[in-house]
Order: sequence, then C-alpha cells, then structure tokens
Amino acid sequence: MRPIRIALTKGRLEEKTVEMLERIGYDCTSVREKGRKLIFPIGDGSLELVLAKAADVVTYVETGVCDMGVVGKDTIMEKGGTFYEIADLGFGKCRFALASVKGTDVYRGYHTRTIASKYMNVAKSFFESKNMDINLVKIEGSVELAPVLGLADAIVDIVETGTTLKENGLEVLEDICPVSARLIVNIASMKLRKAEIEEFLQKVEADVKNRG
Repeated sequence: MRPIRIALTKGRLEEKTVEMLERIGYDCTSVREKGRKLIFPIGDGSLELVLAKAADVVTYVETGVCDMGVVGKDTIMEKGGTFYEIADLGFGKCRFALASVKGTDVYRGYHTRTIASKYMNVAKSFFESKNMDINLVKIEGSVELAPVLGLADAIVDIVETGTTLKENGLEVLEDICPVSARLIVNIASMKLRKAEIEEFLQKVEADVKNRG
C-alpha cells in the first residue's frame, strides 16, 4: 500500500506544517533539503508530502490523489469542495475583513457599492448575508490600491497585522471571520485508511493542545 499522501500549501504554511510534523516525531530532512523536488517521503516512509499551491491542495484532496491536505481556511471558503475538514491547526492565523479609506461608510446611502477582492465568493457571501447588492471587481495583485485609486468603495481581503492597510490610508471597517490552517481529508481515504489517519490526527491534536 502506498504511503499516506499529504498535500501541503507552499510557503508560510509549508514551514509551519513541517515544524509541526517534526514536533510530532517525523524526520523531515528530505523537505528541508528539497531543492526543486515536489514530492517527499518523510519519517519511516509511511507519509509522503506533496508541495502545491493552496487551491491545488483542495483539488488533490478532493480527487483522492492525496489523502490529506493542509490549507488555509481562506482557500476552503473561496474554493469550496467535497472533503472532511477535521482539524484547526492553530497557525497561519489572520482574518477576512472589510476595509476602505478611513471614514468610509459602506452601509449608508442607496447606491450600489463596488467591492474589490481576490476572494469573490467570500465577498459575495458576506454581502448577501447583509442583503446588500454590490458590484464585484476581481483584483489579482495589491487589492489595497482599489479604494485609493477610486476603483472600489471598499475591499474584502485577508488581514494579518493591518500594517499594509494603514500604510495605504485604509482601515478595517468590519471583521468578517478568522482564518487559520486546516487539516482536510479525502472522503474515501477517511473510510479506507481510517486507522492511519486517526493515528496521525491524534498526534496533531495533541500538538495543537500543547501549543494552545
């Protein structure tokens, strides 16, 4: 039987996840010395890590080519998918927020507001929950520019410290929801490899508790 395969979001979550895996007893030397490789056996070879972009982590887990994945709640909310979300890993913490130029009141008046975001589904859902019609504009780069340049009334974006907003004359108008790294599992894998996944999950949950 092949190793349990875990898709891992490249970058900041990759580093934090590798640190977690080392804490719970897995030798991650192969990942630390990865070069250009994207697939790594770790520990005794019973686990295999696959490095991928966040949205692809969801795809790999959903289709079953990977059994588990570590991905931000922001990606899960935006992309959706069919899988089990089984643990909040407690790192990669930030939040979704509505932000704009200081003093902006997005809710006053009757004209339709224009909202810029990379996260179109999250923004749409947020304003639907408030029964507000909006015009959505997708921005791929620095979304903070949109209100400054007059392209949008406000933005929906990930906020960590708020420093970037402040430096561009923006402020948080409303927090939408907290975001952190999550462990997700393929539905079929949860049945077929239940014992292995639950053993791994117990180690992860103990680590989360110790850090908490």
